[in-house]
Amino acid sequence: IWLLISGIGSLCSSPPKRRLLECNKVASRLYQANQSTHTASSGILTISHDQRMLSLAVKIPVEKENADSIKPVYKFATAFLNHRLFLLLHLLCPSCFTVQCNATLLAMEDVVESPDPTTSSSYSPLECTYSITVYAGYGVEIQVRKANLSKDESLTIMGYGRSGPELLANETLMKQGQVIRSTTNQVYIHYRSLRQTNHGMFSLHYQAFLLSCPFPMSPEGGGVTVTDIHPGGQAHFHCDPGFQVRGHEVATCVNMTQPRWSTPEPQCVAVSCGGWIRNATVGRILSPPPPSVSNHSNGNNLSCHWLIEAKEGHRLHLHFERIALDEDDDKLIVRSGNSSLAPTLFDSDMDDVPERGLLSESSTLYLELTADSSSIPLLLALRYEAFDDEHCWEPYMPHGNFSSSDITYQLGTTVTFTCSPGFVMEQGSGTIECVDPSNPHWNDSEPVCRALCGGELTEPSGTILSPDWPQSYSKGLDCVWQIHGNEEKRIELDVQILNIRHTDVLTIFDGRDLTSHVIGQYLGSKERFQVVSGGSEVAIQFQSDLDDSSFILSQGFLIHYREVEPNDTCPTLPNIEFGWISSSHSSPVRGSVLTYQCQPGYDISGSDVITCQWDLSWSSSPPTCVKVQQCPDPGEVVNGARSVRPETGFAVGTVVRFSCNQGYQLEGPSQISCYGRDTGTPKWSDRSPKCVLKYDPCPNPGVPDNGYQTLYKHTYQAGETLRFFCYEGYELIGEVIISCVPGHPSQWNSPPPFCKVSQSFQPSHQILSENIALAIILPIILVILLIGGIYMYYTKLEWKPHFWKSLSHTHSYSPITVESDFNNPLYEAGVSTRKVLLNIIYST
Repeated sequence: IWLLISGIGSLCSSPPKRRLLECNKVASRLYQANQSTHTASSGILTISHDQRMLSLAVKIPVEKENADSIKPVYKFATAFLNHRLFLLLHLLCPSCFTVQCNATLLAMEDVVESPDPTTSSSYSPLECTYSITVYAGYGVEIQVRKANLSKDESLTIMGYGRSGPELLANETLMKQGQVIRSTTNQVYIHYRSLRQTNHGMFSLHYQAFLLSCPFPMSPEGGGVTVTDIHPGGQAHFHCDPGFQVRGHEVATCVNMTQPRWSTPEPQCVAVSCGGWIRNATVGRILSPPPPSVSNHSNGNNLSCHWLIEAKEGHRLHLHFERIALDEDDDKLIVRSGNSSLAPTLFDSDMDDVPERGLLSESSTLYLELTADSSSIPLLLALRYEAFDDEHCWEPYMPHGNFSSSDITYQLGTTVTFTCSPGFVMEQGSGTIECVDPSNPHWNDSEPVCRALCGGELTEPSGTILSPDWPQSYSKGLDCVWQIHGNEEKRIELDVQILNIRHTDVLTIFDGRDLTSHVIGQYLGSKERFQVVSGGSEVAIQFQSDLDDSSFILSQGFLIHYREVEPNDTCPTLPNIEFGWISSSHSSPVRGSVLTYQCQPGYDISGSDVITCQWDLSWSSSPPTCVKVQQCPDPGEVVNGARSVRPETGFAVGTVVRFSCNQGYQLEGPSQISCYGRDTGTPKWSDRSPKCVLKYDPCPNPGVPDNGYQTLYKHTYQAGETLRFFCYEGYELIGEVIISCVPGHPSQWNSPPPFCKVSQSFQPSHQILSENIALAIILPIILVILLIGGIYMYYTKLEWKPHFWKSLSHTHSYSPITVESDFNNPLYEAGVSTRKVLLNIIYST
């Protein structure tokens, strides 16, 4: 028992599902200790998991020859110890027998299950949070074993890293067998149910897996070789001939919460301004470094010279991939030879850029570049290739592909070109052939794939690019693209890249021309988004500012489009928790408005009104109702100051103390506190005070006879006013409003008024009094006369015969005592009355 107590001391703080493993470890150690002693009196405790309950059993090892004699003892010891140890374990660690609501899991593999139902009668929601943390460099892989949740329950899995929380999955994605992977070593599982009892069930199994760094990008004009993308692996960067690595050549995958490369990816830049390239085969010449870092710069100018030398018997082909030179300050000259005296093939001041490139007459080319530090940046990208007398040079086609009948490009080889999506082929033929044995060359220039400014698009899917993509577009453009789809379809635009200047405009129209309804208009940069048309046609217009004095290069835009099935409603939004939604339409069609409201005690977080836009997207994300946990700002006190404790916000329990400046005094409470309420929002304990001038108060001047005051007080501070009124029938003589003038002491600016009887009101008052008296007395007289008349009437009819009869007889009157069925109280009362009256008359 003492071994058991010492072994399970740490179990109560263990996560729910790990307690079984820990208990079995304790049992295993106890069993090993028992085996080493070989005593028949030793016992061993084993613990098994069955339906979330821990069951205990005691094993007492005995020798075979003593087995029969020990059986009764074994049965008694088993029953006795099993009962005692079970109670002991339950007392020492009651949480070992239930699956708790909150847990912190540190194991590399474990199970997270829904909490056991409680017997609580509380109506508050059930909130459970499970924190999973594995070793750095590992991620968390979660497999859904069971997920049976109702509409009132939510289960959210969040990953945490350097960029903050990341939603990995929620209850809508949690199907049995679903696998969810995190990108960091920390995961939080949050479960919420509106019911404390009879809630749903879930079971999630997790295990750690080794994270990796993202595969590095190859630098332009170079490449990369990766040994391993897991922590410890390296990436080796290299550049093509004529370039050098700017940055680190080797990067290592670092083991962190989210593994990353130790250094950023480098760039390949031109080695220098000019140079001598020997035994040239294939390569590029790019823009030289800026003058500030160039070794060949002279002030603000560049002067660069390149000598490209191929093998003897080979010639060189030079292709102009990119070139942008200032017309006044920049100049490029290409010569067929090895010096500045060789024949000129191209002069940027006099010649247009050759579409087919340049061919050397020998095995060398000499290039001269002079440039000034003008406002337009220098762009230069030239591709050279060496070839012999029996072959044509390898074709080159940026933003496209080609297929060849012979990869060595011998005479008779044909090459067919195609452009990438979004580009249009121009300035050349789609198929060229290697001709002329004496001087092998292609019979036509390689075509150019260019992103055009506008066009008609009729394919069911395609791509729209900004002009000259991927280079920057130019100023003064006005491009229009028209997309025509199937009449029964809609057009979905997936704007993957939008990076234009703030003075340029991209407009999307829901129709074939520019008079159609505008779906959206965009400036500057925007994250990826989608737009759906209301019809089968869309027009896109792009305008770049011609007069932009601060023109800078910009990336442009990339849009994919495709036909989709018609859907004329915005996505259905879920109900808001702790609130309700009012809709202007029965379905979320274009233009419909949703208004969100929260229950008392909750505030809207986000926009309380959202609209279904023309592109069938909501104007903003739906809001949430957040429990109000603080009071509103009570405001500053004029001519005073306040102190707030604690200083952040006005949460429940916050105390605000007020004080006044010199010469002022506090009118109202010196401090107020924020207190919570079960129903409704938190509230301040009192109103905020005021700081008033510190003067002696004015005493109350008294209430006039037949009149009254407003806001009756014993004293009034300086600056306060007092208003007087008279009752009806009286008129006020004096000032209606008097003010307390500050001073030592303060005084009223006028004596109090008095109330005088109004002359016009007196006659009418007397007439009214007489009418009231008459109205009261007259009904009383009428009632008395009516009663007297009735009395006289009965006296005449019934009393007269009995009167004469009593005069003629001398015997006394005897009332009737014989019982009869006639029982009339009124009659009996009448007889008794007559008897009394007759006796009085007779006696007289």
